[in-house]
Amino acid sequence: MACRAARIRGRWAVRFTVVVVRGVPWWGVVSAAAAPVLLVGGWTVAARLQPGSFNSVTSTVSSLAAVGAADRWVMTLVFLVVGACDVMIGLALKPAAPPGRLILVAGGIAGILVAASPDRGGGSLAHGLWAAVGFVALTAWPAGSCRRGALVPWGLRPAVAAGAVVMLLGLFGWFGAELISGGGLVGLAERVLGAAQALWPLAVVLSCRRARARAQALQASRTGADIQN
Repeated sequence: MACRAARIRGRWAVRFTVVVVRGVPWWGVVSAAAAPVLLVGGWTVAARLQPGSFNSVTSTVSSLAAVGAADRWVMTLVFLVVGACDVMIGLALKPAAPPGRLILVAGGIAGILVAASPDRGGGSLAHGLWAAVGFVALTAWPAGSCRRGALVPWGLRPAVAAGAVVMLLGLFGWFGAELISGGGLVGLAERVLGAAQALWPLAVVLSCRRARARAQALQASRTGADIQN
């Protein structure tokens, strides 16, 4: 009798197991979708407002917000808003591990501080410092965000997160090499890196939304099977 009761309890425990995958609130999804659009659109518009001699391939994004740049407020505002978006994503990305979320928030704050400390032409220590902190944080955060488990969203799986870090590190290395050597592709390298860093949080958020939808469908099918039985 005891063995039979244990089997019955175990069967019902399996039937009523709740599949829990934490979701990303709507404002996190909006922030993740807005960040790459605002960043790419912002530097495109800001570049068109510059004199005809401006070259986006050879000139950095920061030069669009530098003191003396034409309509520098455009890129300054973009830095502020995109930094705020990164902060919002870090706060909203509940399925991710806390270290990665904190690093992403730090990267967003650094972006806001970049806007508050523009390049003054001859170089700015504060601007360079916060830009470096932002680039490093937005490159490293996937490593601290990953989790293990069968229901973990693909964007937060260790192998995927490691691949993202390797890709971002490669782009970061390219930008760093162009910046140090004074190469002619520094603007292009920075824009490719910035776009990749803005797109990866969106990819992770979408993977979390998909994983949650699958978990809810699985839970619904289990509940339906239990009712029929």
